[in-house]
Amino acid sequence: MSQPDLMRCIEISTPGDPDVLRLATRTIPTLNAGQVLVKVDYAGVNRPDVLQREGKYPPPPDASDIPGLEVSGTVVATGPDVSWPLPGTSVAALVAGGGYAEYAVADSTLCLPVAGTLKAEEAAALPEALFTVFHNVLERGQLRPGEVFLVHGGASGIGTTAIQVARSIGAMVYATAGSEDKCATCLRLGADLAINWRNEDYTAVIKKAGRGVDVILDMAGGERIQKDIRLMNPDGRHINIAFLEGSRVELDLMPVMLKRLTLSGSTLRSQSTTAKARMAETIRQQLWPRVLKGDIRPLLHSTFPLEQAANAHRLMESRTHEGKIVLSNNLR
Repeated sequence: MSQPDLMRCIEISTPGDPDVLRLATRTIPTLNAGQVLVKVDYAGVNRPDVLQREGKYPPPPDASDIPGLEVSGTVVATGPDVSWPLPGTSVAALVAGGGYAEYAVADSTLCLPVAGTLKAEEAAALPEALFTVFHNVLERGQLRPGEVFLVHGGASGIGTTAIQVARSIGAMVYATAGSEDKCATCLRLGADLAINWRNEDYTAVIKKAGRGVDVILDMAGGERIQKDIRLMNPDGRHINIAFLEGSRVELDLMPVMLKRLTLSGSTLRSQSTTAKARMAETIRQQLWPRVLKGDIRPLLHSTFPLEQAANAHRLMESRTHEGKIVLSNNLR
């Protein structure tokens, strides 16, 4: 497929508030072996994009400085050593950067097919959340059917995905969220219990429910970590993927020893392509069929034109949204 030499994209002019995001024109990137060029329809907006904009989360050395970690669109060109996806294929892709643009480079092993009733805007909202949930909840957390799973930030993009994935494997799901409306969303997506942490002590509510927690996915950090440790069942697993309420905490680790708990954490972007390709293969086999069937779908909150990326970031920083925010190259 032929494509122009130039593309529109969003650049970070200097670290700062959302106004530093500016529309720019760049040369379309070239391909290396194993890579494909995707004509981007939609790009997901994620918390790491905000941190990158603020200068707190620089891209890996070999990644584009353009923000954006997930896209959907059509493959228009391939580099050497690519057997799939071929030009003309609709895909969703996890990328290490470069998503806020009309064209993005993706590793072929990190592409997932878009088919059936899955819409392009939904597909763009899946890779970052699905890879994160798979790696942290199913791999690191080893969540099993019948166990109790707790996710903080249940109405976020990752939280809404985590609820659906945990339910799909037969776990009991608890969630915390910051409003009654967000709690209602968690329940609608399959949570067995949703707690408004602003109005209730979530630890008391969970203890009253009569079962401790086996696996916790925590995006908050702060004082919740100690509360979580007290809530966890023996051999429980606690995984941090963000620290919206602070990463420097004072902990009593005695319960960790007595209950044989595992405290863990991870980031996705900095992991090697080989590691992410391994995740992608298992996701393709185990979770993606459920996506294509409609059993797991992202909750879409808002879609902004690419040139309004700053407004998308303002919405994300407000923490009033439920589910995912995406940028579109089809809106002007």
